[in-house]
Amino acid sequence: MREATRVEPCPKRIRAYVGGVAVADSTAARYVWLDRPYPRYFFPADDVRPEFQALADATYDGMLAFRWSSVDHWFEEDEEVYVHARDPHTRVDVLPSSRSVRVEIDGVVVAGSEHPTLLFETGLPTRYYFPKPAVRFDLLVPTERATACPYKGVARYWSVRIGETLHPDIAWGYDHPLPESIRIASLVAFYNERVDLVVDGFHQGARFP
Repeated sequence: MREATRVEPCPKRIRAYVGGVAVADSTAARYVWLDRPYPRYFFPADDVRPEFQALADATYDGMLAFRWSSVDHWFEEDEEVYVHARDPHTRVDVLPSSRSVRVEIDGVVVAGSEHPTLLFETGLPTRYYFPKPAVRFDLLVPTERATACPYKGVARYWSVRIGETLHPDIAWGYDHPLPESIRIASLVAFYNERVDLVVDGFHQGARFP
């Protein structure tokens, strides 16, 4: 195992389930940062069922960790956690705004609102979410793509068709976001990096090809 770059106590109760069995249940876990920007949960050996300790893929200072994909369900207290452990230093703030924001693709306005919802997530660009009536859904094409976020939940995607050009998986939304991000429920966002974004009349840089 690589040397830890940071170790912090975890004040939450952390549980890991495999086949309906709690293989680890601890109020004394630690956050350990290894080779990723987010931490892993490490459990005291006494908080891991003996018959499952061999499943651990990493140890640190006598504590055990499981590969995320080897566990069926992870919980912080009584809320399920998806994708990876939540970083205690990451914030997600969802705020109503009175900024004027519009999204253009190939010169066509695809979305625009005087009352967007802004999502600020540590380390990521501001995301602008629009109510569905402010989006040109006649240009959107649902896709099969879905992604999961430990802070927001499961997102579904749309492509945008402008004339004969299809811009794949360029917009997304959360039908049932996690409680801390509930304000973005049923709203639609676009990748800033792939559209022409205009905020209060100012273009936010040229989009990528």
